[in-house]
Amino acid sequence: MNVSAHHDWQKRLDDLEARGRLRGLADLEPLPGHRVRTADGALLLNLASNDYLGLGCDLSVQEAFLAKMAAEPVGTTGGFTASASRLMSGNHPACTALENLIAQAYGNGRCALVFNSGYHANLGILPSLAQRGDVILADRLAHASLIDGIRLSRAAWQRYRHGDTAHLRALLAAHPPAPGRRTFIVTESIFSMDGDCAPLHELVVIKREHDAILIVDEAHAVGVRGAHGLGLAEEAGLLADVDILVGTFGKALASVGAFAVVEPLVRDLLVNTMRSLIYTTALPPITLEWTRHVFAYALKANDRRRQLAANADLFRRELARITGKPANGSHIVPLVAGADQAAVTLAARLRGEGYLVPPVRPPSVPPGTARLRFSICAGMNPDDLASLVRLAGIIQRENAP
Repeated sequence: MNVSAHHDWQKRLDDLEARGRLRGLADLEPLPGHRVRTADGALLLNLASNDYLGLGCDLSVQEAFLAKMAAEPVGTTGGFTASASRLMSGNHPACTALENLIAQAYGNGRCALVFNSGYHANLGILPSLAQRGDVILADRLAHASLIDGIRLSRAAWQRYRHGDTAHLRALLAAHPPAPGRRTFIVTESIFSMDGDCAPLHELVVIKREHDAILIVDEAHAVGVRGAHGLGLAEEAGLLADVDILVGTFGKALASVGAFAVVEPLVRDLLVNTMRSLIYTTALPPITLEWTRHVFAYALKANDRRRQLAANADLFRRELARITGKPANGSHIVPLVAGADQAAVTLAARLRGEGYLVPPVRPPSVPPGTARLRFSICAGMNPDDLASLVRLAGIIQRENAP
């Protein structure tokens, strides 16, 4: 290896370690009940998983799917690989069936398009749609995958202060309409690190006033919010007003991949121009069959959504009582420690008490806001959650500067 490069790369790793930001990959064996077993045999309650509805650790859901697959003639359900991109020979009927199910659920004359991951979706949509001369205005805390997609586009772009629609209006005023110019407003619905919700009603009003295109990433809301688990836009009655809605299968829906709900013309354009769709092997048919199974299940999983809401409400109430600070309104609940090492110390103490809550540090969050991010799930025991909050509060007070 090039000696100079090796030296520089080692220095970067040493710098991360010195700042309390060095990460590593740990083997974790998933177990029922939202628990994991570590390589050294420790059993931990997993507060880092996005399996919000508990479908990923529900053996009955998996057994029902396997029984359904076993009842089909061999070969009719596809296989374990697509072996090609979708535009070559990898567009299996299982993918079309899944897209049809999603389109039917969202309605409003929209189509669905499936991608290999949420990152593939966000990396490719804006570079395909936004052209030179266009303007993209994104929430300051929009996910890294959205920002990467924005940077790959040829459009001018700026970020408005998090959730600040007045600032968004000011930026729109600084970019008045011009012939051929399109304006895109980009946001998450439930923000992945803060757990707060975008002001979707206000954003819809603004997009109408400025004839803008509204893109909403519902990754952390699909399966969880709305009467059918279609996300925050469904809950707010705004499905018809979101121009491009992105969802993921890898969180509450316990699978892998992502989708966009768009107008038919937009779907055709993405199929023909979206590099992260065109130049990648399609998802395996067996994965698509599982996703269709679990998506259909989640449409009716209201009992799980109610239990998740109850668990999240309990956790937020307890946290607010202990910290004296109001918590957000979702199932993602942050506890900001501030300094990187403070978050590392808090996470390590909780791990020693049987809870897996990895520290979240820059660049995932802004400097000075290192935190623990508690992902609450439907199947968690309320007593465990209440005990966890009390313990976290005690540890944080003990380690306060």
